[in-house]
Amino acid sequence: MSRVLIIAGSDSGGGAGIQADIKTVTCLGGYAATAITALTAQNTQGVFGIHDVPEDFIRQQISLVLSDIGADAIKTGMLHKASVIEAVAEALAPYPVIPLVLDPVMFAKGGHALLQADALDTLKAVLIPRAAVITPNIPEAEFLTGLSIRSADDMRKAAERILQGGCKAALIKGGHMEGEVLTDMLVSADGVEVFTQMRINTLHTHGTGCTLASAIATGLAQGGSLRDAVMRARDYVREAILHAPGLGHGHGPLGHGHTLYSSILK
Repeated sequence: MSRVLIIAGSDSGGGAGIQADIKTVTCLGGYAATAITALTAQNTQGVFGIHDVPEDFIRQQISLVLSDIGADAIKTGMLHKASVIEAVAEALAPYPVIPLVLDPVMFAKGGHALLQADALDTLKAVLIPRAAVITPNIPEAEFLTGLSIRSADDMRKAAERILQGGCKAALIKGGHMEGEVLTDMLVSADGVEVFTQMRINTLHTHGTGCTLASAIATGLAQGGSLRDAVMRARDYVREAILHAPGLGHGHGPLGHGHTLYSSILK
């Protein structure tokens, strides 16, 4: 079974973070191990508290998993301050060959900041160069590059600037742009590939970024190409949105278990 180590924060509401990551990896046939970077008190209406996990304990979680269970891919999510990013980079340093999917979590769905302002330079210096692919949405890509993104051409320019930081590929997610057609763009040394689909008008999109990145990591862990991993991940997220259970009074969670529903309900 392909192994994915997830390094991210916990979402008490279960829609994003470690909880969404574990569901995604499991439903796509992988084995999920975790290193938790922070505990958050949140629900579909927002983030109401963040409790730090000590950096030494983050390092210990990562080291113990990798030295015993191992990993075929690594996915990072919420790394909310510079010292946490440095701790993760140090723990991963002995394992440079394992592909890293870096989801640069900066803002919660409701707008709450999940990355301290002074941590951006550290992210660029010690972790982005290690990434096989980075998966920012539009606001995150703008924050990373300082560019304003209003078009597909802007997305390409932002991705190319991100690649200058040393990562192998950038997937810019276009969900924050206006229009009925949603566009994502994958840029790497192999070129530019554009993925489009019709937008689903729904509030139940909490955890889409975490879910997409974990699905990509699972595809890479299973030996797929980055392009194939991205395509399957996008399909998985779309179906998870369509099968959302409709929970909560804000941005609701996805239906991560849609791959299991048909067999369970027979």
